[in-house]
Amino acid sequence: MPERPPSQGHTPWPGGPGGPGGDPFEDPARAGAPGAPGGRRAARRARAAGAAEPAPAGRRAARRARAAEASGQRGARTRARVVKGIAGAAAVAAGCMFLLRGSEALSGIGGISALGSLGGDRHGPAPAAVDAPDPGRVLQIVAHPDDDLYFMNPDLRYSIAAGHPVTTVYLTAGEADGINATEGRQSTTPPNKPAYAEARQNGIRAAYAQMATGDRTSAWKRTVVPTKGGGQAEVDVLVAKPEVNLVWLQLREAGTVYDSAPDSLHGLWDGKTAALGAQLSSGTPVKQRFSYSKDQVVRTLVGVLEQYEPTTVRTQDPTPGRFPDTRKYTDHQDHFYGARFVQAALASYAKDVDAKDRPHFAVQNYLGYSNGSLPSALGPEEAKDKLDILDTYAWLDKQNHCGSDAGCGDLKVADHPAGNGWTSTVNYARGTGTSWLTSDKEHGLWAFKVLDGQVALWHRSGPIGAWSGPRLLPGTGMDPGAATVTLPDGRIAVFGTRTSFGARPAEYRREVVYSVQKGPGTEEFGDWQSLGTPETSDENWTSDISAPAVAVDGSGQPAAYVRDGAGTLRGRVQSANGSWGPWTSYGGADLHGTPVAATDGAGRRMVFAATTKSVVGWVQPKPGAPLGRATPTGLPDTTLPLTAEGREGGVRLWFRKPGSGNVRTALVTGDGGLKVNHLTDLGGLQGFGSVTASGHVLAGRSAGGLLGSGLGPGRPWERSPLMFVGAPSSTMTGRNQVSLAVVGLDARLYVTSSADDADAHLAPWLPVGPRNAER
Repeated sequence: MPERPPSQGHTPWPGGPGGPGGDPFEDPARAGAPGAPGGRRAARRARAAGAAEPAPAGRRAARRARAAEASGQRGARTRARVVKGIAGAAAVAAGCMFLLRGSEALSGIGGISALGSLGGDRHGPAPAAVDAPDPGRVLQIVAHPDDDLYFMNPDLRYSIAAGHPVTTVYLTAGEADGINATEGRQSTTPPNKPAYAEARQNGIRAAYAQMATGDRTSAWKRTVVPTKGGGQAEVDVLVAKPEVNLVWLQLREAGTVYDSAPDSLHGLWDGKTAALGAQLSSGTPVKQRFSYSKDQVVRTLVGVLEQYEPTTVRTQDPTPGRFPDTRKYTDHQDHFYGARFVQAALASYAKDVDAKDRPHFAVQNYLGYSNGSLPSALGPEEAKDKLDILDTYAWLDKQNHCGSDAGCGDLKVADHPAGNGWTSTVNYARGTGTSWLTSDKEHGLWAFKVLDGQVALWHRSGPIGAWSGPRLLPGTGMDPGAATVTLPDGRIAVFGTRTSFGARPAEYRREVVYSVQKGPGTEEFGDWQSLGTPETSDENWTSDISAPAVAVDGSGQPAAYVRDGAGTLRGRVQSANGSWGPWTSYGGADLHGTPVAATDGAGRRMVFAATTKSVVGWVQPKPGAPLGRATPTGLPDTTLPLTAEGREGGVRLWFRKPGSGNVRTALVTGDGGLKVNHLTDLGGLQGFGSVTASGHVLAGRSAGGLLGSGLGPGRPWERSPLMFVGAPSSTMTGRNQVSLAVVGLDARLYVTSSADDADAHLAPWLPVGPRNAER
């Protein structure tokens, strides 16, 4: 695209929920913001009041009207589209299994009729119509230009295609060595860091324009705004789709993946440098030279959060681990130290901005470089679409479509735009567990997900009671993902991991914690108790432990298992007197992701973990006995998320076939050691990530990012209108009812249910609690 002369100086904020006007990143203390709760928002409104733009209330009303209009238009297009149904769901074991399936990606979220399109439960009255899901607001924060394209797509593309407000923040300029050339020309190309940073920006703008409009030359408005940390940021708004924003903080990058680089995010976090300077791109409207202290980087990100008010925050993995042999990081140091700055900013934002003055938010973390050593998670079409976007970023045709002397893309990746196999896969680093929804003996439902860094609780009393929540349980620093288990006395225990920063950088710590319901049926839970961590220090393995897998055996003993930084299984078991034994090593090697645990018909705990080539398992010889040795299952390679449920006398596993998105299942029994029975390829389900299984219901993310459904042999496949964070969860409610839940990109709980038989329908999705994105 021909580059327009950028506006100089401080301009009104060009996008985001705050709308035009005001200095969104400015420190409220300097702006004279009141200190009372909600003061930041009041100050923002006061600053904008004199602008020639609508007042904040009007802007919000206008935003709602625009969203409603867009939703209606998208819903009309969606309802007009004929979605081809595919019959013939695969039967598993005794049959009557309900499968989710991905077909064509829908362009948007429909209205009330779409929410009810799955029909009512034939065994009960049809529920009343409910409001359409809010698309929410997505904020992505990454270290370098292209981290979003390699490690967050196709989620990014799904959100843009659906018309959701999406903003991506780039912490560094990504200037590297300043050489924008293919491999054969790097030795003869002079370095120019400002120009290379600009070329990468041009490539990103072209890629986002391609995803949003189909035209890589679609125009952007580039402006400069002051930040809350005292510097300046460039903000780009896509003119044709102003809900798509890019924010460039332009700090210097490390310039090395593993080696020491004091002048970097890593060095700033560890105190090896007092301030990190900017590397401004050659075409940026930002002209002020600045540098940030550690605290100023955090404050800058808090300012971004206050302005955009996201309901979903996507960021990289703050604890990627090290290679066991070389001890080098498995990811770029900018990636995970950038993610730690995001963690600190989110904690500050949640603490300092009253929840009444902002929406709840959920967090999704993504694996980085280690994706290249794992089985491919995407099917061929999804992988091709992802690669096409990288081709645009890499500027393969070298046409000067952007009108910039710096170049229109990143030629360093032009020889290998797929990276190290990164375009054929995507993996969540956290939040892949599917046991966060559970039921009680009164047929009530309990859901636990992390919002605002705290575990949120939703509860429905009995089979037809009213829902309450979300209510945030006391205790901050919780990482995405929660696992539940019901104790022998009927109380629910919730497990997860918690991150604390400590007084010194070396005291960064991730530990396993749990909270127990004070009594069956009560919404009151006890204080979080720490089980610690099997890691000796953050420096050892970068605090790389998985979320806990939890199960109670037939003797009533709960146990929690994690994958440690060395890729082995570790666990703690609770004794009858309530005390917990030490962290025990159970062996295994090359374990990845989060293990899963379940109890078989004989009351024995079974634990499973994925490797790069297969699945490894462990089983108790009998209830109350120590876990047995690591045993190869002989299963083929699988993408990372596993799901396990005790049924049919053993434990049934579900996982996806690499390179296709198809779901596979196998029954594992424990008599005489682990034995795998009846490996079945269910087919039909494109997409990636975790699946959840209860009764005849099997659910997971489909192609296009939505939840879709097939209701048995001979019945058409259907799609839901929901995009969601992390993994779905399901549970049996009594003997013949299945409940299914997701948390949408608006950080709101959505639930549905079905009778547990092959002829049943899913009830319309029910949103729980008030609309979140409009708060």
